Amino acid sequence: MTLAPETTDLKIQLQLADAWFTVCDLNVLLPGRGVAALLPDGGQAAIFRDRSGALYAIDNRDPFGGAAVLSRGLTGTHEGRPFVASPLLKQRFDLGTGQCLDDETVRVTTYEVRAA
Repeated sequence: MTLAPETTDLKIQLQLADAWFTVCDLNVLLPGRGVAALLPDGGQAAIFRDRSGALYAIDNRDPFGGAAVLSRGLTGTHEGRPFVASPLLKQRFDLGTGQCLDDETVRVTTYEVRAA
């Protein structure tokens, strides 16, 4: 059974250390758009839902420019891999692994994410 996000009370949670942290309601996530969430340690995560309903969470800080902007990036796919392109310098980050697709020496943190 598929639930329309507008009719569910599911919350998006990230795995932090050994506990799940609730960041927002599922209905806040629009497919193809990101949302930034403030984490307990003062950092930020960028959370995404793709058009198939899969959820992803990565560090929101762009490692090239230093600004917390990845949640505002454009999403797409490259060779079947979902990515977000930074709005600053347009580097693409794999949403599943955090690997920069344009510079293999750079990676952002990923988080395990679930709707509960």
